[in-house]
Amino acid sequence: MRDPNVTRSAAGQLSPQRRAADLRRLRAERFDVLVIGGGATGAGAALDAASRGLKVALVEARDFAAGTSSRSSKLIHGGLRYLEQLEFHLVHEALTERGLLATRLAPHLVRPVPFLIPLPAGRGLRDLPARLFRRSYYGAGVAAYDAFAGLFGTGRGMPLHRHLTREGARRVFPSLRADALAGAIRYYDGQVDDARLVVTLARTAASLGATVVSSARAVGLVRQAREVTGVRVRDLEAPPGSPDAEFEVRARTVIAATGVWSDDMSRMLNDVGLRPGVRVRASKGVHLVVPRSAITGETGLIVRTATSVLFVIPWGGHWIIGTTDTDWRLDRSHPAASARDIQYLLDQVNLVLDRPLSSADIEGVYAGLRPLLAGEADSTSKLSREHAVFEPMLGLLLVAGGKYTTYRVMAADVVDRAAHRLGGVRPSRTADLPLLGADGYAAMWRDRADLARRHGVPVGVVEHLLERYGTLTLEVLALIAADPLLASPLAGAPEYLAAEVTYATRSEGALHLEDVLTRRTRISFETAHRGLDSAGHTAELMGAVLGWDAATREREIAHYRARVEAERESQLMPDDATADAARLGAPDVRGFAADRGVDGVGDGPLHLPTSSR
Repeated sequence: MRDPNVTRSAAGQLSPQRRAADLRRLRAERFDVLVIGGGATGAGAALDAASRGLKVALVEARDFAAGTSSRSSKLIHGGLRYLEQLEFHLVHEALTERGLLATRLAPHLVRPVPFLIPLPAGRGLRDLPARLFRRSYYGAGVAAYDAFAGLFGTGRGMPLHRHLTREGARRVFPSLRADALAGAIRYYDGQVDDARLVVTLARTAASLGATVVSSARAVGLVRQAREVTGVRVRDLEAPPGSPDAEFEVRARTVIAATGVWSDDMSRMLNDVGLRPGVRVRASKGVHLVVPRSAITGETGLIVRTATSVLFVIPWGGHWIIGTTDTDWRLDRSHPAASARDIQYLLDQVNLVLDRPLSSADIEGVYAGLRPLLAGEADSTSKLSREHAVFEPMLGLLLVAGGKYTTYRVMAADVVDRAAHRLGGVRPSRTADLPLLGADGYAAMWRDRADLARRHGVPVGVVEHLLERYGTLTLEVLALIAADPLLASPLAGAPEYLAAEVTYATRSEGALHLEDVLTRRTRISFETAHRGLDSAGHTAELMGAVLGWDAATREREIAHYRARVEAERESQLMPDDATADAARLGAPDVRGFAADRGVDGVGDGPLHLPTSSR
């Protein structure tokens, strides 16, 4: 539990000093719940457990949201295609969560974004019945989507859908090809900066007293007979050879929320003769980022393809185009986009645009992996997005599958299982617990002009900060008041302030250049230079907080440059195998290679040989 004399926002600061204190707690204390994995589900589980009054620790091998949870389509949605697969429970559950996030839990991070579903044009009167059928079919689907979300009331958080004529559709999206369009249906879903939401979840858990540590890799389970009693953890920021780098964390219950690395846990349990009964299949999703000027439109698009759906999503001064949906069996830490993936997305989006896009339009590319519960389906797009909770060993719980939007439900389910084991624990309360930055957000947004005037910054700057930090914007503005130089734009990325880098390092647990350029901001895919032009300035700002000398700054920049070059090379490769090989050419800044006895290639957040005592 946190000190009642400390404000919630101050208690949720993930500062360098807080990390050192939390490492001491990991070594010295015994926890009710220890969560392995700092993605959306793991951070959500830590928050859920802490909100019930349990003593909680969270360890993440890399950075918060470093895997799947920072590489999504940036949507909080029910999934229209799941209606076709008759997964009504999943759609209703996801839309309920969308409403909670947009109205109560994180309105500063989740907001409505409009989409058009273009209706294909036919050929004269002969195709009139087919056109009418398509409009009725898609209209019924979107109406059902609205119905599952709740037709009326503030809890839904999104406007209702509307039918548009061809002319109406082209007014809101002039780049649509007129000859391929008979009209459209406009509906709304939620948009989110996925990485920022996860960091906010981790900070909110910390604000309730949870011990939260990144760059802390689980390397083994501690057992007594057939019961898990803790985890061996290695601090990847410890100096080489430090005797304090590896230690045991004691816990009454361990929750593994390791996403696409769940099979690593399964294999480890197989080594001691246990079958966890869960298998996760990784599906690769690739997204392209192009400048807003490349496409003229006021809404997003959702287009049916032969195998799945394609989104064109407005993202500030950019568009995100995605996604692919293909099986991935290679390195899970750094999934690579190949030239084939990129060309597929360009080919699909150009079917509906009046001015075709080319590779010259692309500013950024990112790839992520979806953790799908394995089944009999040949295609990953047909696998269920349901989740499952398993207890393969006394004291050990695994949660796997699911989708980003339902992270809170997954977290509550797995903590419910832990609570049953621990006894005397109150029910989940996260459906009514606003995340840090949410309380008072609506009022602060309404008064944003006054806020800007009081702090002597443009209204546009305040709007930008409010949409990233909510009411925690006051903490960023306080940094600027203390050091006016922090009000300057970040080199190479004028959409961001220097103060945001300092804040990320002081309060949001950023430890490396990649953490800031890829996740606390999205500069790595929003700029054609992929963050290279911002690296020097960012290293100076981070170094001032973390005490980096010149050699450390240069090492961080060199690591980041190597990563960008490896990603660019992988995106020129013809297939997954060659793209993966190219991406693995860059060593991981957190030293996983040394951990595994490999010189500069590969990493994995979970590599758990079993230990006992």
